[in-house]
Amino acid sequence: MAHHYREMHFGCRICRWTAVFKLTLSLPRKIEENAGLEADYAFSLIWNKAQPRAFFHRYDFTRTAVNSNINKRIKREWIWNKMHIIEEHNGTLPHHVGRITSTIRNPNAKYVLEGEGAGTLFRVEDSTGDVSANERLDREKKAEYHLKAHILDRFTNKSLEQPSVFRIIVYDINDNAPVFVQKVFNGSVLEMSPLGTSVTKVTAVDADDPTILGNTRVSYKVIQGNQYFKIDDTGTIYTAVPDLDREKTPVYTIVVEAVDGHGLHSEESGTATVRISLTDINDNFPTFRKKNFHFEVPENTRLDGEVGRLEVEDIDEPQNRNTKYSFVQGPYQDTFRIEPNPFTNEGIIRPKKPLDFEKVSSYKFDVEATDADINYAYSRTKGSKSIASVTIKVLDVDEPPVFSQPFYIFEVQEESDIKKVIGSVSAHDPDRAKREIRYHILRSNYFKISTKGHIFALKPLDREESAWHNITVAANELEQDRIVPNLESHVPVYIKVTDINDNAPEFADVYNPKVCENAAPGKTVIMISAVDKDEMSPGVKFRFSLVSEESNFTLIDNHDSTANVTVKYGQFNRELVKTHYLPIIISDNGSPQQSSTNTLAIHVCKCNEEGDFTFCEEPAKQMGVSVQALLAILVCILTIIVIMVLIVMRKRHRKDLNILRKNVTDIHEQLVAYDEEGGGEMDTTSYDVSVLNSVRQTSMRSPRMTMENRPCVYSRVQKPPGNGISGTGEMGIMIEMKKDEADNDGDLLPYDTLHIYGYEGAESIAESLSSLGSGSSDSDIDYDFLNDWGPRFKMLAELYGLEPSEDLLY
Repeated sequence: MAHHYREMHFGCRICRWTAVFKLTLSLPRKIEENAGLEADYAFSLIWNKAQPRAFFHRYDFTRTAVNSNINKRIKREWIWNKMHIIEEHNGTLPHHVGRITSTIRNPNAKYVLEGEGAGTLFRVEDSTGDVSANERLDREKKAEYHLKAHILDRFTNKSLEQPSVFRIIVYDINDNAPVFVQKVFNGSVLEMSPLGTSVTKVTAVDADDPTILGNTRVSYKVIQGNQYFKIDDTGTIYTAVPDLDREKTPVYTIVVEAVDGHGLHSEESGTATVRISLTDINDNFPTFRKKNFHFEVPENTRLDGEVGRLEVEDIDEPQNRNTKYSFVQGPYQDTFRIEPNPFTNEGIIRPKKPLDFEKVSSYKFDVEATDADINYAYSRTKGSKSIASVTIKVLDVDEPPVFSQPFYIFEVQEESDIKKVIGSVSAHDPDRAKREIRYHILRSNYFKISTKGHIFALKPLDREESAWHNITVAANELEQDRIVPNLESHVPVYIKVTDINDNAPEFADVYNPKVCENAAPGKTVIMISAVDKDEMSPGVKFRFSLVSEESNFTLIDNHDSTANVTVKYGQFNRELVKTHYLPIIISDNGSPQQSSTNTLAIHVCKCNEEGDFTFCEEPAKQMGVSVQALLAILVCILTIIVIMVLIVMRKRHRKDLNILRKNVTDIHEQLVAYDEEGGGEMDTTSYDVSVLNSVRQTSMRSPRMTMENRPCVYSRVQKPPGNGISGTGEMGIMIEMKKDEADNDGDLLPYDTLHIYGYEGAESIAESLSSLGSGSSDSDIDYDFLNDWGPRFKMLAELYGLEPSEDLLY
């Protein structure tokens, strides 16, 4: 089966009509054997200016039997697929959209819609299939709706045919005006740009259907500021004049309008503001703010210091200011220079050489301000070069002395007489006062300077110690033989110490020559050379010679400051002499001639037949220690010794304190009153000092206590003078003397208890029995009377009645 189908649409925006043609085509009667098919295509013309109706297609396929007079339907199908409706229709709701049509002829058929807007936005008459819109449609919100149509049995709700999908297309009308994408646009263009220079571009959009002619075509125009700018249909803005000047108007604000192809315009969003900024170019000359500039500057202003600033005015932006200053008149271009300030555009005047009030007290010259980068094509009416007069007055100041030279170089021969003048410096007072000058050297241990500027050496100079000396000489002004403060100038002085031949040559290296004990005569042992601490000029030559010719070696001078040591006779005996010491005299050709004797130690070794050394006894190498290292070692040793001494003294001091404290405790515990018999438990009247006032035997002498027997931690109390003094008064005087002695002696320990061991009561019959006051074992005192005193003195009688020994002596 085959069929041909053609549909043609014709639309007119003004009359709004749609034409549909009906065409009947006769297909071949015989498509297949014993079968035929014919089709009818129905076209209808619908004309309605106010409301074009949707159209649909209806077509029937019938099959006719060849040998039968009865027609029989063989297929049923949907005969439509889309509907159309105009947006924003002004008619009464609901709006008729179209009709669903099928070839089914069933009175129980019911039409049902399903899909976008079905039941809400769209509804269908279930018996006729007419589709209506319940609301006015807006194509800009949704241009097409997809729905599905069902034909059901009204009673059983069974589908009579397969569902069919169709579309409802919303036709556009020109109901939207162009809208700018933003309310404010920004653009920029160089000032003085040519006519027609592009500035920026604006954009407006139209929401209508772009396939309909004229609905979305947007055109622009400038409604405010059109005397300076213009716009084309693409939205590009151009300059309308060639002389836009940023210095007059830096920013332009224009208003543009957008309309569509039918002239539709939105009052609210159909216009936009465009801010156009003019970009600056260097098109203006700088001009001085005043015609005359006056400056005052001290004469001691340093080089490249600031004298003054020339102010100019340039109405261009800072990045386009490039003012250059130049001298027009005046002979002082070598005295000053003008440096442009890139930030302020000012001209800074700086001195190129020192100013001197005594020579030139004022300067006057003319200065021109120009701009080398000016764009002359746009500066024809902007002005010309600017010239100003500059006057600089130099102020007199009290200046320090000025040396005649910026530096001095002198030469002096080493070891010269210290009274000889090395060189002289000279300075003067540049001011009108012309004060006297006094010199001195800063921090030098080698030189001194006289009041007249003559430099002398403090001691003979040694070139080998230091070939150059750099010193600084200071000059001060004197006023009434007193140095004027803050007026001091310095000058460097370089002193070269020239050389004299005062050092003898010596070996250039530490040589360690070896020779085979079977060496043949004439065998070269070593080649030696020499060096000299003096200045080695190209003409210096060294000569070598032997102190004695009796050795088994010969010295050959090569006459090039080197010499060869060779074997004279040969056949050395290691068993007799293992090392030969060869004294060599080295002399130079200087004036006066210097020479020295250097000893070369040659070791005799065993060798094989090829002359290679097989066994040598190397001498013990001497480990040299520099003076600095030796001093460091000595300082370390002394430091260690001092630390050890301090540690020992501290330990001894602590030990003495411990012994002292222990002895004090022992003495305190062993205090016994020997001349009193205690009352025991019956003694309730405490200690009676009056016992000490008993009658003493003057014939008995008290033993002297010596420090050799036992050290005493307290100083001895001298017996108070006078006879017949009562015990109480005597003890009181003694106690006060002891207290005064303890208060005034800072070496005593701070004990609150006063212990008296070196003084017994004045009236004691036995006098002192304490061993603290005992003398040596040679004492002639007889203590046998203690045996008569009773059992309480038995222990003392036994102790003092025996022959004293060293164990009992303290």
